[in-house]
Amino acid sequence: MTRKSQSSSSHPQNILFIQRLSSALFYGICSGLITVVNKLVLTSYGFPSFQLLAIGQLTVSIIVLYMARLLNIVYFPQFSRDIFYKIMPLPLFFFGNLLFGLGGTQAVSLPMFTALRRFSIWMTMIGEQFILHEKQSFIAQLSVYLMVIGALIASGDDLTFNLFGYVFLSINNLCTTAQGVVMKQKLVNKDFNQNGLLFYNSFIILGPTILLALFTEDLNKVWNYNHYNDIGFIFAFLLSSLMGFLLNYSTMLCTNYNSPLTTTVVGACKNLFVTYLGMFIGGDYMFSFVNFIGLNISAIGSILYSWVTFTQKASSKTANISDRSTVISPKSKCMYSLIEKITATNIYHS
Repeated sequence: MTRKSQSSSSHPQNILFIQRLSSALFYGICSGLITVVNKLVLTSYGFPSFQLLAIGQLTVSIIVLYMARLLNIVYFPQFSRDIFYKIMPLPLFFFGNLLFGLGGTQAVSLPMFTALRRFSIWMTMIGEQFILHEKQSFIAQLSVYLMVIGALIASGDDLTFNLFGYVFLSINNLCTTAQGVVMKQKLVNKDFNQNGLLFYNSFIILGPTILLALFTEDLNKVWNYNHYNDIGFIFAFLLSSLMGFLLNYSTMLCTNYNSPLTTTVVGACKNLFVTYLGMFIGGDYMFSFVNFIGLNISAIGSILYSWVTFTQKASSKTANISDRSTVISPKSKCMYSLIEKITATNIYHS
């Protein structure tokens, strides 16, 4: 009876592990691909407006989800005043990420941008602890500090100071932390499913993003751009818009099945992988011993966090289930086994 109970309870745990791992991989792949596609649009084709590209990504998200809702592929409620109040303040943090991320990128060098953005990992860990009441293990905390320290060491050759850039990136980190934590909170509380959260968030921030582009972009450069009739550019722009939707969707999936901290770390691991790849491809990487040491420290922290997240947590949950089954009285074992089977069936079909 005990073995049967343990096997039935481990089945949904295996499904949950696959969901957690696959959602993290999906987010990492989407995050990497959109970097390549955006670089193709903005650099290879020389498109002058990053913000107009963001508007295209938001628009595609709205259209795809709305059409899927009309075809009964996905479900989310119709817009109402209650939905606006329920989703707040998440759109504000999304918009803050866009605004302060762009400003900070323009004000500081790439190494310092990478180093300062690593603090969003530490801030997300703190946000999880105080808002979601989820405290990481000692090893997980150690891995986070290794990633942050490694990024600071890697940028040691470029410790330029820009107050404007530092302030913008600090606010950017706060928005990243708040975005992930609030998103997880709303998904856990069942205020929205992933589809409704993504649709209404994109819908609400589309208008402010258009206004931001009108006030900050050089509209003459956008109007006089020469490749609007280029099929290659049109395809790349549409692909980037679609990848923006997939990135936002994969972000919510990863945050829902894992945690805001795991989503932030996966994004950092992607950037680390791109940096390592740049050492051998493209010729953009300038070798520095200090930079190389810092990158490897960050890599060790990333590997350690991945091991803790996807190995120890799964084993600890299985151990808890096993311990729980050993303390049940013989008279109630049959009832407990029945409850576990019903729970496993519900999780499997959900």
